[in-house]
Amino acid sequence: MNDIPSPTPHEETITIKRSHFYTILIVLAFGVGLAVGYAWGNNSATKNVAAQPAAAQVNAPSGPQRVDNIPTDGYPSLGPADAPITIIEFSDFQCPYCRKFHQDTYQALLDAYPGKIRFVYRNLPLTSIHPEAFPAAVASLCAQDQNAFWPFHEKLFNGADLGRDIYIQYASQLGLDVPAFTACLTSNKHDNAIMDDSDYAMSIGVSSTPTFFVNGYPVVGAYPLEYFKQVIDQELAGTLQ
Repeated sequence: MNDIPSPTPHEETITIKRSHFYTILIVLAFGVGLAVGYAWGNNSATKNVAAQPAAAQVNAPSGPQRVDNIPTDGYPSLGPADAPITIIEFSDFQCPYCRKFHQDTYQALLDAYPGKIRFVYRNLPLTSIHPEAFPAAVASLCAQDQNAFWPFHEKLFNGADLGRDIYIQYASQLGLDVPAFTACLTSNKHDNAIMDDSDYAMSIGVSSTPTFFVNGYPVVGAYPLEYFKQVIDQELAGTLQ
């Protein structure tokens, strides 16, 4: 197998607060690198910490190793159920690097492999640094209740800001039942599912966003399209270790 040097991705390492119950401290577990401050957007004065892992090879990932049988049933997904490639993303709607992946790579990646990718979204809100991460995750699942997760997901990652009024505005724009959606936001009906997603992510070694698993193979950070294509092409060829 050819060694493929990887570029430096963007990712956020995290301390996750489990809703209203307890706080879990996550220790940086991905790669060797330098923590740097990153200011996102014109309206943010908060500096987020990004891990800058050293150059790696596609067959020598840092962080979690390949994980088989990550559950996908019941989670928002796009693409054929029998697609040869399943990509599972653990993500945060307020994470700037998750937004970067979505805006720079997500659609281009799906377009590059028509009919060959099933894309699954799972929530990993970084509540210690992103106060709107958990509410945004709740709003996305309230939209899913009305079969509108993916268009709502688009608005969350492409919109200028997050917040309750904005979520209701998006629901209205998408033609959802706004009273039902609004009631869902404060019902707590999706809280446990989101917290279970976070707990599961930690149990398999995920501690930063975005983290992807390509047929179980970890890709940690907002890598560019070409890197994902190298991973997928090797997986399709049966040469990815």
